[in-house]
Amino acid sequence: MNYLSHLYLSFGDESITIGNFIADFVKGKKYLDYPLGVQKGILIHREIDNYADNHPIFLDGKRRLAVEYRHYAGVIMDVYYDHFLSKNWSDYSKEDLKVFCQRHYKLLNDNQSLLPERCSYLLNYMESGDWLYNYQFLEGIQFALSGMAKRTSFKSGMEKAVKNLTDDYDRFEQEFQAFFKEILDHIHNFTDQIKSK
Repeated sequence: MNYLSHLYLSFGDESITIGNFIADFVKGKKYLDYPLGVQKGILIHREIDNYADNHPIFLDGKRRLAVEYRHYAGVIMDVYYDHFLSKNWSDYSKEDLKVFCQRHYKLLNDNQSLLPERCSYLLNYMESGDWLYNYQFLEGIQFALSGMAKRTSFKSGMEKAVKNLTDDYDRFEQEFQAFFKEILDHIHNFTDQIKSK
């Protein structure tokens, strides 16, 4: 899952949101250096990724993309799923997407002291291009994938992956809807368990 999904799956808890956002930049047991709520957000982020990486629907999408994009297929799937979440936002939230995005940019900027340096740089880049809001548009997906392609060590071809999405759009969207219902239930339950500890 990509950034919009991780923020959404924090369910409005600010400390968990911060942890969920920074988790990719916090390796191993380094998460223990953070306040307890942020620690829980990091663990929830890891559970989201683990759940997605082992879910048959997500794995099938990755398998189809891997023919062309090899180990970058999962990254592309993450972006596709943020696209479908943002495109169908009103099915999942009563809050306007633009308001949600601006509120989260502000929360993260207000807590810069908790953001690793590379994460802070990413936030600045993300906010300037309003990635979270623009994921709903194919142009926003193209921008995100092209940016990722430029930052990979090897030629990934990710900048071409919008065509794969449009060629198989209905199937990917239906798969997302089935998958997201299941991950919502799973992360709600996981969050309840981790908050009670």
